[in-house]
Amino acid sequence: MMRIGHGYDVHRFAPDRKLILGGVEIPYALGLLGHSDADVLAHAIMDALLGAAALGDIGQHFPDTDEAYRGADSMLLLREVCRILGEHGFGIGNIDATVIAQQPKLKDYIVSMRETIAENCGIDVSSVSVKATTEERLGFTGRLEGISAHAVCLIIAA
Repeated sequence: MMRIGHGYDVHRFAPDRKLILGGVEIPYALGLLGHSDADVLAHAIMDALLGAAALGDIGQHFPDTDEAYRGADSMLLLREVCRILGEHGFGIGNIDATVIAQQPKLKDYIVSMRETIAENCGIDVSSVSVKATTEERLGFTGRLEGISAHAVCLIIAA
């Protein structure tokens, strides 16, 4: 049995925060605002994986009202999501994700993001795709207010 999941996340830019995308620190003047490290890419991927398995979403598993997750490393949360999937008899077939950001340019970090996500999911890097695009200066990402990410995944019953 195969299942498909979709995830979406968005975070606004904020000063005095690190910019973490796909578990990789990106040099930039602003970071993203969130209860955890605000890794918008990881959050979209986690929601896609949980959704494919009909296991809720990251807000249910890691609520922003729980101080245990303040400043949390999203790669640790991603590993936990993968553990939960395994407990329910699912393995990851593939992940395909897109980061929407006018700035910063991400092409030099895509390979590292793919490797970090794959490592934390326990899958081969060939099963992880990460792309980046702008919105041609349209919308909140185009106005440099924040970053969003979409992710789709295929999970397979083990």
